[in-house]
Amino acid sequence: MHLRIVSTAATLATLMVTALASGQSPTTALAPHQQLAKDIYKELVEYNTSVTTAGTTDASVAMAKRFRDAGFPEQDIFVGGPVPHKHNIVVRLRGRGGANAPKPALLLAHIDVVEALKADWSPDLDPFKFIEKDGFYYGRGTADDKAMAAIFVANLIRLKKDNYVGDRDIIVALTADEEGGQYNGVRWLLQNHKALVDAAFVINEGGRGAMKQDKPLFNELQATQKNVANFTVTAKNRGGHSSVPRPDNAIYQLSEGIARFAKYNFPVKLNVVTRTFFERTAAVETRELGAAMRALVKNEGDQAAIATIAKDPRYNSMMRTTCVATGLTGGHAANALPQTAEVRINCRMVPDADPAEVRAQIEKAFADTGLEVSRAGTRNYVEPSSIGPEMLGPVEQVTRELYGSIPVIPAMSTGATDSQPFRVAGIPAYGVSGIMSDVDDIRAHGKDERVLIKAFYDGQEFLYRLTKLLTTNRPIP
Repeated sequence: MHLRIVSTAATLATLMVTALASGQSPTTALAPHQQLAKDIYKELVEYNTSVTTAGTTDASVAMAKRFRDAGFPEQDIFVGGPVPHKHNIVVRLRGRGGANAPKPALLLAHIDVVEALKADWSPDLDPFKFIEKDGFYYGRGTADDKAMAAIFVANLIRLKKDNYVGDRDIIVALTADEEGGQYNGVRWLLQNHKALVDAAFVINEGGRGAMKQDKPLFNELQATQKNVANFTVTAKNRGGHSSVPRPDNAIYQLSEGIARFAKYNFPVKLNVVTRTFFERTAAVETRELGAAMRALVKNEGDQAAIATIAKDPRYNSMMRTTCVATGLTGGHAANALPQTAEVRINCRMVPDADPAEVRAQIEKAFADTGLEVSRAGTRNYVEPSSIGPEMLGPVEQVTRELYGSIPVIPAMSTGATDSQPFRVAGIPAYGVSGIMSDVDDIRAHGKDERVLIKAFYDGQEFLYRLTKLLTTNRPIP
Protein backbone atom coordinates (compact mmCIF):
# COMPACT_ATOMS: atom_id res chain seq x y z
CA MET A 1 0.00 0.00 0.00
CA HIS A 2 1.36 3.38 -0.99
CA LEU A 3 1.29 5.91 1.83
CA ARG A 4 2.70 9.38 2.12
CA ILE A 5 2.88 10.23 5.83
CA VAL A 6 3.68 13.75 6.91
CA SER A 7 3.50 13.59 10.70
CA THR A 8 5.47 11.81 13.40
CA ALA A 9 2.32 10.22 14.79
CA ALA A 10 1.31 8.92 11.40
CA THR A 11 4.81 7.53 10.80
CA LEU A 12 4.53 5.66 14.07
CA ALA A 13 1.17 4.35 12.97
CA THR A 14 2.58 3.14 9.66
CA LEU A 15 5.37 1.17 11.35
CA MET A 16 2.87 -0.41 13.70
CA VAL A 17 0.16 -1.29 11.23
CA THR A 18 2.58 -2.74 8.66
CA ALA A 19 3.39 -5.45 11.14
CA LEU A 20 -0.23 -5.88 12.11
CA ALA A 21 -1.38 -6.25 8.52
CA SER A 22 0.94 -9.21 8.13
CA GLY A 23 -0.57 -10.86 11.21
CA GLN A 24 2.57 -10.29 13.30
CA SER A 25 2.82 -8.55 16.64
CA PRO A 26 3.53 -4.84 16.33
CA THR A 27 7.14 -3.81 16.74
CA THR A 28 6.13 -0.37 18.02
CA ALA A 29 3.59 0.48 20.66
CA LEU A 30 0.44 2.32 19.65
CA ALA A 31 0.54 6.08 19.97
CA PRO A 32 -1.61 7.31 22.89
CA HIS A 33 -4.44 8.53 20.66
CA GLN A 34 -4.43 5.21 18.80
CA GLN A 35 -4.53 3.22 22.03
CA LEU A 36 -7.46 5.36 23.16
CA ALA A 37 -9.29 4.66 19.90
CA LYS A 38 -8.67 0.92 20.28
CA ASP A 39 -9.89 0.90 23.88
CA ILE A 40 -13.08 2.76 22.90
CA TYR A 41 -13.57 0.50 19.87
CA LYS A 42 -13.31 -2.59 22.06
CA GLU A 43 -15.70 -1.15 24.63
CA LEU A 44 -18.31 -0.26 22.03
CA VAL A 45 -18.12 -3.60 20.20
CA GLU A 46 -18.53 -5.52 23.45
CA TYR A 47 -21.75 -3.69 24.29
CA ASN A 48 -24.53 -5.68 22.64
CA THR A 49 -26.48 -2.90 20.95
CA SER A 50 -28.51 -5.09 18.60
CA VAL A 51 -31.27 -3.03 17.07
CA THR A 52 -34.28 -5.22 17.93
CA THR A 53 -33.08 -7.21 20.96
CA ALA A 54 -30.95 -4.77 22.94
CA GLY A 55 -30.36 -1.04 23.40
CA THR A 56 -27.80 1.74 23.14
CA THR A 57 -28.12 3.42 26.53
CA ASP A 58 -25.28 1.60 28.31
CA ALA A 59 -22.89 2.39 25.46
CA SER A 60 -23.97 6.04 25.40
CA VAL A 61 -23.51 6.37 29.16
CA ALA A 62 -20.05 4.80 28.90
CA MET A 63 -19.02 7.29 26.23
CA ALA A 64 -20.39 10.16 28.33
CA LYS A 65 -18.12 9.06 31.18
CA ARG A 66 -15.13 9.10 28.87
CA PHE A 67 -15.93 12.65 27.81
CA ARG A 68 -16.39 13.78 31.43
CA ASP A 69 -13.10 12.17 32.40
CA ALA A 70 -11.45 14.06 29.52
CA GLY A 71 -12.64 17.39 30.90
CA PHE A 72 -15.73 18.12 28.83
CA PRO A 73 -18.18 20.24 30.89
CA GLU A 74 -21.50 18.71 31.82
CA GLN A 75 -23.46 21.29 29.84
CA ASP A 76 -21.76 20.11 26.63
CA ILE A 77 -22.75 16.46 27.11
CA PHE A 78 -26.27 15.25 26.39
CA VAL A 79 -27.55 11.70 26.85
CA GLY A 80 -31.19 10.99 26.08
CA GLY A 81 -33.75 9.29 23.91
CA PRO A 82 -37.45 8.48 23.58
CA VAL A 83 -37.30 5.30 25.70
CA PRO A 84 -34.94 4.29 28.52
CA HIS A 85 -32.95 1.70 26.55
CA LYS A 86 -32.51 3.75 23.34
CA HIS A 87 -30.47 6.74 24.44
CA ASN A 88 -28.18 8.77 22.17
CA ILE A 89 -25.18 10.88 23.13
CA VAL A 90 -24.33 14.33 21.75
CA VAL A 91 -21.12 16.10 22.78
CA ARG A 92 -19.81 19.52 21.74
CA LEU A 93 -16.25 20.84 21.59
CA ARG A 94 -16.48 24.62 21.60
CA GLY A 95 -14.82 26.69 18.90
CA ARG A 96 -13.88 30.36 18.98
CA GLY A 97 -17.49 31.46 19.19
CA GLY A 98 -18.56 35.03 18.74
CA ALA A 99 -21.36 36.72 16.85
CA ASN A 100 -19.95 35.78 13.43
CA ALA A 101 -18.97 32.21 14.23
CA PRO A 102 -19.97 29.72 11.52
CA LYS A 103 -22.36 26.89 12.31
CA PRO A 104 -20.86 23.70 13.78
CA ALA A 105 -19.51 20.61 12.08
CA LEU A 106 -21.39 17.44 13.07
CA LEU A 107 -19.60 14.08 13.19
CA LEU A 108 -22.25 11.36 13.17
CA ALA A 109 -22.12 7.61 13.79
CA HIS A 110 -24.75 5.11 14.87
CA ILE A 111 -23.99 2.62 17.64
CA ASP A 112 -26.81 0.15 17.11
CA VAL A 113 -25.97 -2.99 15.13
CA VAL A 114 -27.83 -5.75 13.35
CA GLU A 115 -28.37 -8.95 15.32
CA ALA A 116 -25.72 -11.65 15.34
CA LEU A 117 -25.61 -15.17 16.77
CA LYS A 118 -22.37 -16.77 17.90
CA ALA A 119 -23.48 -20.01 16.28
CA ASP A 120 -23.50 -18.28 12.89
CA TRP A 121 -19.89 -17.09 13.21
CA SER A 122 -16.65 -19.04 12.98
CA PRO A 123 -15.99 -21.15 16.10
CA ASP A 124 -13.06 -19.02 17.29
CA LEU A 125 -15.02 -15.75 17.02
CA ASP A 126 -17.83 -14.16 19.00
CA PRO A 127 -19.80 -11.27 17.50
CA PHE A 128 -19.80 -9.41 20.83
CA LYS A 129 -16.15 -9.98 21.71
CA PHE A 130 -13.54 -7.66 20.24
CA ILE A 131 -11.00 -10.09 18.78
CA GLU A 132 -7.69 -9.24 17.13
CA LYS A 133 -6.62 -11.89 14.64
CA ASP A 134 -4.53 -12.10 11.47
CA GLY A 135 -4.29 -8.35 11.06
CA PHE A 136 -8.03 -7.68 11.57
CA TYR A 137 -10.34 -6.53 14.32
CA TYR A 138 -13.41 -8.81 14.48
CA GLY A 139 -16.82 -8.22 16.03
CA ARG A 140 -20.35 -7.12 15.19
CA GLY A 141 -20.26 -3.44 14.35
CA THR A 142 -16.54 -3.26 13.67
CA ALA A 143 -17.38 -2.08 10.16
CA ASP A 144 -20.92 -0.78 10.63
CA ASP A 145 -20.59 1.60 12.38
CA LYS A 146 -18.58 1.38 15.57
CA ALA A 147 -15.26 2.07 13.87
CA MET A 148 -16.36 5.60 13.02
CA ALA A 149 -18.03 5.99 16.43
CA ALA A 150 -14.82 5.04 18.25
CA ILE A 151 -12.71 7.24 16.01
CA PHE A 152 -14.94 10.28 16.49
CA VAL A 153 -14.88 9.88 20.28
CA ALA A 154 -11.11 9.37 20.41
CA ASN A 155 -10.41 12.23 18.00
CA LEU A 156 -12.61 14.68 19.89
CA ILE A 157 -10.85 13.80 23.15
CA ARG A 158 -7.50 14.21 21.38
CA LEU A 159 -8.50 17.64 20.09
CA LYS A 160 -9.60 18.63 23.60
CA LYS A 161 -6.34 17.40 25.10
CA ASP A 162 -4.36 19.34 22.48
CA ASN A 163 -6.33 22.52 23.33
CA TYR A 164 -7.57 22.77 19.76
CA VAL A 165 -9.99 25.64 19.22
CA GLY A 166 -11.53 25.67 15.77
CA ASP A 167 -13.36 28.38 13.93
CA ARG A 168 -16.55 26.41 14.47
CA ASP A 169 -17.86 24.08 17.17
CA ILE A 170 -17.42 20.35 16.62
CA ILE A 171 -20.33 18.09 17.57
CA VAL A 172 -20.11 14.30 17.91
CA ALA A 173 -23.43 12.44 17.91
CA LEU A 174 -23.70 8.68 18.47
CA THR A 175 -27.23 7.52 17.80
CA ALA A 176 -29.69 4.64 18.04
CA ASP A 177 -31.73 2.59 15.59
CA GLU A 178 -30.15 3.48 12.27
CA GLU A 179 -30.48 -0.19 11.36
CA GLY A 180 -34.26 0.04 11.22
CA GLY A 181 -35.54 0.11 14.79
CA GLN A 182 -38.53 2.05 16.07
CA TYR A 183 -36.57 4.79 17.84
CA ASN A 184 -34.29 6.34 15.24
CA GLY A 185 -31.97 8.65 17.15
CA VAL A 186 -31.33 11.18 14.40
CA ARG A 187 -35.02 11.79 13.71
CA TRP A 188 -35.73 12.03 17.45
CA LEU A 189 -32.95 14.56 17.97
CA LEU A 190 -34.03 16.67 15.00
CA GLN A 191 -37.63 16.67 16.21
CA ASN A 192 -36.98 17.21 19.92
CA HIS A 193 -33.51 18.74 20.33
CA LYS A 194 -32.59 20.25 16.99
CA ALA A 195 -30.29 22.85 18.54
CA LEU A 196 -28.01 20.04 19.71
CA VAL A 197 -27.39 18.77 16.18
CA ASP A 198 -28.02 21.84 14.02
CA ALA A 199 -24.92 22.14 11.87
CA ALA A 200 -23.45 23.54 8.69
CA PHE A 201 -22.76 20.00 7.47
CA VAL A 202 -22.62 16.39 8.64
CA ILE A 203 -19.83 13.84 8.21
CA ASN A 204 -21.26 10.32 8.42
CA GLU A 205 -20.83 6.77 7.14
CA GLY A 206 -21.88 5.84 3.61
CA GLY A 207 -18.71 6.52 1.63
CA ARG A 208 -16.24 3.67 1.57
CA GLY A 209 -12.55 3.58 0.94
CA ALA A 210 -12.06 0.90 -1.70
CA MET A 211 -9.00 -1.24 -2.16
CA LYS A 212 -8.11 -4.40 -4.02
CA GLN A 213 -5.19 -6.69 -3.20
CA ASP A 214 -4.06 -4.23 -0.49
CA LYS A 215 -3.89 -1.37 -3.00
CA PRO A 216 -6.18 1.67 -2.51
CA LEU A 217 -8.40 2.27 -5.55
CA PHE A 218 -10.57 5.24 -4.62
CA ASN A 219 -12.20 7.07 -1.74
CA GLU A 220 -15.93 7.73 -1.89
CA LEU A 221 -17.77 10.87 -0.88
CA GLN A 222 -21.44 9.92 -0.49
CA ALA A 223 -23.85 12.75 -1.34
CA THR A 224 -27.16 10.98 -1.85
CA GLN A 225 -28.82 7.63 -1.29
CA LYS A 226 -31.58 5.44 -2.57
CA ASN A 227 -35.02 5.42 -0.97
CA VAL A 228 -36.59 2.25 0.42
CA ALA A 229 -40.01 0.87 -0.48
CA ASN A 230 -41.56 -2.49 0.33
CA PHE A 231 -44.31 -4.16 -1.67
CA THR A 232 -46.27 -7.36 -1.18
CA VAL A 233 -47.34 -9.44 -4.15
CA THR A 234 -50.25 -11.75 -3.34
CA ALA A 235 -51.87 -14.75 -4.96
CA LYS A 236 -55.43 -15.57 -3.85
CA ASN A 237 -57.30 -18.86 -4.33
CA ARG A 238 -60.51 -20.49 -3.11
CA GLY A 239 -58.47 -23.35 -1.64
CA GLY A 240 -59.86 -26.75 -0.76
CA HIS A 241 -58.79 -30.11 0.61
CA SER A 242 -55.23 -31.18 -0.17
CA SER A 243 -56.47 -34.68 -1.09
CA VAL A 244 -58.06 -33.19 -4.22
CA PRO A 245 -55.35 -30.98 -5.79
CA ARG A 246 -56.09 -28.70 -8.75
CA PRO A 247 -53.86 -26.89 -11.25
CA ASP A 248 -54.96 -23.49 -9.88
CA ASN A 249 -52.75 -23.37 -6.80
CA ALA A 250 -51.83 -20.05 -5.11
CA ILE A 251 -48.28 -21.17 -4.35
CA TYR A 252 -47.69 -22.38 -7.92
CA GLN A 253 -49.18 -19.19 -9.31
CA LEU A 254 -46.92 -17.05 -7.12
CA SER A 255 -43.86 -19.16 -7.91
CA GLU A 256 -44.37 -18.70 -11.65
CA GLY A 257 -44.64 -14.95 -11.14
CA ILE A 258 -41.49 -14.82 -9.01
CA ALA A 259 -39.53 -16.74 -11.62
CA ARG A 260 -40.56 -14.13 -14.19
CA PHE A 261 -39.83 -11.24 -11.82
CA ALA A 262 -36.32 -12.57 -11.15
CA LYS A 263 -35.37 -11.86 -14.76
CA TYR A 264 -36.74 -8.30 -14.77
CA ASN A 265 -34.42 -5.29 -14.77
CA PHE A 266 -35.53 -1.75 -14.05
CA PRO A 267 -34.55 0.95 -16.53
CA VAL A 268 -31.20 2.67 -16.10
CA LYS A 269 -31.47 6.13 -14.61
CA LEU A 270 -28.41 8.17 -13.69
CA ASN A 271 -28.27 11.42 -11.73
CA VAL A 272 -25.63 14.08 -11.21
CA VAL A 273 -23.92 12.01 -8.50
CA THR A 274 -23.96 8.64 -10.27
CA ARG A 275 -22.81 10.18 -13.55
CA THR A 276 -19.76 11.54 -11.77
CA PHE A 277 -19.32 8.22 -9.99
CA PHE A 278 -19.10 6.28 -13.25
CA GLU A 279 -16.93 8.94 -14.91
CA ARG A 280 -14.33 8.76 -12.14
CA THR A 281 -14.58 5.03 -11.42
CA ALA A 282 -13.85 4.28 -15.08
CA ALA A 283 -10.27 5.45 -14.51
CA VAL A 284 -9.55 2.81 -11.85
CA GLU A 285 -11.46 -0.15 -13.30
CA THR A 286 -10.47 -2.74 -15.91
CA ARG A 287 -10.23 -1.58 -19.51
CA GLU A 288 -13.48 -3.32 -20.49
CA LEU A 289 -15.46 -2.08 -17.51
CA GLY A 290 -13.99 1.41 -17.70
CA ALA A 291 -14.93 1.67 -21.37
CA ALA A 292 -18.47 0.52 -20.57
CA MET A 293 -18.78 3.14 -17.82
CA ARG A 294 -17.67 5.94 -20.13
CA ALA A 295 -20.10 4.73 -22.78
CA LEU A 296 -22.94 4.65 -20.24
CA VAL A 297 -22.30 8.25 -19.19
CA LYS A 298 -22.51 9.31 -22.82
CA ASN A 299 -25.64 7.27 -23.50
CA GLU A 300 -27.86 5.74 -20.80
CA GLY A 301 -29.44 3.57 -23.48
CA ASP A 302 -26.22 1.83 -24.51
CA GLN A 303 -27.32 -1.78 -23.99
CA ALA A 304 -23.86 -3.28 -24.48
CA ALA A 305 -22.43 -1.00 -21.81
CA ILE A 306 -25.34 -1.71 -19.47
CA ALA A 307 -24.87 -5.47 -19.87
CA THR A 308 -21.16 -5.22 -19.04
CA ILE A 309 -21.68 -3.04 -15.96
CA ALA A 310 -24.63 -5.11 -14.71
CA LYS A 311 -22.35 -8.14 -14.22
CA ASP A 312 -21.09 -6.42 -11.06
CA PRO A 313 -23.96 -6.37 -8.50
CA ARG A 314 -22.75 -3.17 -6.82
CA TYR A 315 -22.39 -1.24 -10.07
CA ASN A 316 -25.70 -2.64 -11.32
CA SER A 317 -27.50 -1.26 -8.27
CA MET A 318 -25.73 2.08 -8.70
CA MET A 319 -27.26 2.69 -12.12
CA ARG A 320 -30.91 1.74 -11.56
CA THR A 321 -33.68 1.02 -9.10
CA THR A 322 -33.46 -2.55 -7.84
CA CYS A 323 -36.17 -4.71 -6.30
CA VAL A 324 -35.63 -8.16 -4.83
CA ALA A 325 -37.72 -10.85 -3.19
CA THR A 326 -36.82 -11.03 0.51
CA GLY A 327 -39.58 -13.15 2.08
CA LEU A 328 -42.21 -15.79 1.30
CA THR A 329 -45.35 -16.97 3.04
CA GLY A 330 -48.08 -19.29 1.85
CA GLY A 331 -50.74 -21.74 2.92
CA HIS A 332 -52.69 -22.06 6.16
CA ALA A 333 -52.70 -25.80 6.91
CA ALA A 334 -50.76 -28.92 5.94
CA ASN A 335 -53.91 -30.64 4.67
CA ALA A 336 -55.40 -27.69 2.77
CA LEU A 337 -54.83 -26.14 -0.60
CA PRO A 338 -53.35 -22.66 -0.06
CA GLN A 339 -55.81 -19.79 -0.18
CA THR A 340 -53.08 -17.13 0.04
CA ALA A 341 -49.42 -16.95 -0.94
CA GLU A 342 -47.30 -13.80 -0.67
CA VAL A 343 -43.85 -12.59 -1.55
CA ARG A 344 -42.25 -9.51 0.01
CA ILE A 345 -40.42 -7.29 -2.48
CA ASN A 346 -37.82 -4.88 -1.10
CA CYS A 347 -36.99 -2.01 -3.45
CA ARG A 348 -34.08 0.42 -3.35
CA MET A 349 -35.24 3.24 -5.57
CA VAL A 350 -33.06 5.87 -7.21
CA PRO A 351 -33.53 9.16 -5.33
CA ASP A 352 -36.06 10.78 -7.66
CA ALA A 353 -38.09 7.64 -8.38
CA ASP A 354 -41.85 7.79 -7.90
CA PRO A 355 -43.01 4.77 -5.83
CA ALA A 356 -46.17 4.60 -7.96
CA GLU A 357 -44.02 4.19 -11.07
CA VAL A 358 -41.93 1.53 -9.35
CA ARG A 359 -45.15 -0.31 -8.43
CA ALA A 360 -46.22 -0.13 -12.07
CA GLN A 361 -42.90 -1.68 -13.10
CA ILE A 362 -43.42 -4.51 -10.60
CA GLU A 363 -46.90 -5.09 -12.01
CA LYS A 364 -45.34 -5.20 -15.47
CA ALA A 365 -42.85 -7.83 -14.30
CA PHE A 366 -45.70 -9.93 -12.88
CA ALA A 367 -48.00 -9.23 -15.86
CA ASP A 368 -50.64 -11.80 -16.79
CA THR A 369 -50.16 -13.79 -13.58
CA GLY A 370 -53.30 -12.54 -11.86
CA LEU A 371 -51.35 -11.43 -8.81
CA GLU A 372 -52.04 -8.35 -6.69
CA VAL A 373 -49.35 -5.78 -5.89
CA SER A 374 -49.78 -3.73 -2.73
CA ARG A 375 -50.12 0.03 -2.85
CA ALA A 376 -47.15 2.35 -3.22
CA GLY A 377 -46.03 4.81 -0.58
CA THR A 378 -45.54 8.53 -1.00
CA ARG A 379 -42.69 10.07 -2.91
CA ASN A 380 -39.75 11.21 -0.76
CA TYR A 381 -37.28 12.96 -3.03
CA VAL A 382 -34.41 14.86 -1.43
CA GLU A 383 -31.84 16.81 -3.41
CA PRO A 384 -28.27 15.45 -3.15
CA SER A 385 -25.89 17.33 -0.90
CA SER A 386 -23.90 19.72 -3.06
CA ILE A 387 -20.29 18.67 -3.60
CA GLY A 388 -18.42 21.92 -4.00
CA PRO A 389 -14.70 22.65 -3.57
CA GLU A 390 -15.16 23.61 0.08
CA MET A 391 -16.00 19.96 0.87
CA LEU A 392 -14.36 18.08 -1.99
CA GLY A 393 -11.07 19.97 -1.64
CA PRO A 394 -10.31 18.90 1.96
CA VAL A 395 -11.37 15.30 1.28
CA GLU A 396 -9.09 15.17 -1.77
CA GLN A 397 -6.22 16.77 0.14
CA VAL A 398 -6.27 14.28 3.01
CA THR A 399 -6.82 11.38 0.60
CA ARG A 400 -3.66 12.39 -1.30
CA GLU A 401 -1.69 12.77 1.92
CA LEU A 402 -2.51 9.27 3.14
CA TYR A 403 -3.20 7.22 0.02
CA GLY A 404 -1.44 8.92 -2.87
CA SER A 405 -3.04 9.93 -6.15
CA ILE A 406 -6.26 7.92 -5.97
CA PRO A 407 -9.50 9.64 -6.97
CA VAL A 408 -12.21 10.86 -4.62
CA ILE A 409 -15.48 9.74 -6.17
CA PRO A 410 -18.92 11.20 -5.39
CA ALA A 411 -21.25 8.30 -4.70
CA MET A 412 -24.86 7.33 -4.10
CA SER A 413 -25.46 4.82 -1.30
CA THR A 414 -27.51 1.88 -2.49
CA GLY A 415 -28.50 1.31 1.13
CA ALA A 416 -29.89 3.70 3.71
CA THR A 417 -28.01 5.94 6.15
CA ASP A 418 -28.90 8.54 8.76
CA SER A 419 -27.68 11.27 6.43
CA GLN A 420 -31.13 11.41 4.82
CA PRO A 421 -33.01 13.04 7.74
CA PHE A 422 -30.42 15.81 7.78
CA ARG A 423 -30.83 16.39 4.05
CA VAL A 424 -34.59 16.56 4.58
CA ALA A 425 -33.95 19.18 7.27
CA GLY A 426 -31.82 21.21 4.85
CA ILE A 427 -28.46 20.25 6.38
CA PRO A 428 -25.92 18.88 3.86
CA ALA A 429 -24.62 15.45 4.83
CA TYR A 430 -21.69 13.53 3.41
CA GLY A 431 -20.53 9.94 3.80
CA VAL A 432 -16.76 9.60 4.06
CA SER A 433 -14.53 7.63 6.41
CA GLY A 434 -11.14 7.03 4.81
CA ILE A 435 -11.34 3.46 6.16
CA MET A 436 -10.20 1.19 3.35
CA SER A 437 -11.88 -2.17 2.75
CA ASP A 438 -11.45 -4.86 0.13
CA VAL A 439 -14.09 -4.46 -2.57
CA ASP A 440 -14.37 -8.25 -2.79
CA ASP A 441 -14.73 -8.88 0.96
CA ILE A 442 -17.56 -6.82 2.45
CA ARG A 443 -18.81 -8.34 5.72
CA ALA A 444 -20.97 -5.68 7.33
CA HIS A 445 -24.24 -7.26 8.57
CA GLY A 446 -22.76 -10.69 7.89
CA LYS A 447 -20.65 -13.49 9.25
CA ASP A 448 -17.28 -12.64 10.83
CA GLU A 449 -17.59 -8.88 10.39
CA ARG A 450 -14.15 -7.29 10.50
CA VAL A 451 -11.95 -4.29 9.74
CA LEU A 452 -8.31 -4.35 8.71
CA ILE A 453 -6.29 -3.05 11.66
CA LYS A 454 -4.17 -0.87 9.42
CA ALA A 455 -7.31 0.57 7.82
CA PHE A 456 -8.76 1.47 11.22
CA TYR A 457 -5.77 3.60 12.23
CA ASP A 458 -5.44 5.11 8.76
CA GLY A 459 -9.12 6.03 9.02
CA GLN A 460 -8.54 7.60 12.41
CA GLU A 461 -5.78 9.78 10.99
CA PHE A 462 -7.87 10.59 7.92
CA LEU A 463 -10.85 11.78 9.95
CA TYR A 464 -8.64 13.70 12.39
CA ARG A 465 -7.01 15.69 9.60
CA LEU A 466 -10.29 16.17 7.75
CA THR A 467 -12.01 17.46 10.89
CA LYS A 468 -9.28 20.04 11.45
CA LEU A 469 -9.40 21.19 7.82
CA LEU A 470 -13.17 21.57 7.92
CA THR A 471 -13.14 23.53 11.16
CA THR A 472 -10.27 25.90 10.46
CA ASN A 473 -10.93 28.86 8.17
CA ARG A 474 -13.26 26.93 5.89
CA PRO A 475 -15.72 28.99 3.83
CA ILE A 476 -18.68 26.68 4.52
CA PRO A 477 -21.77 28.68 5.63
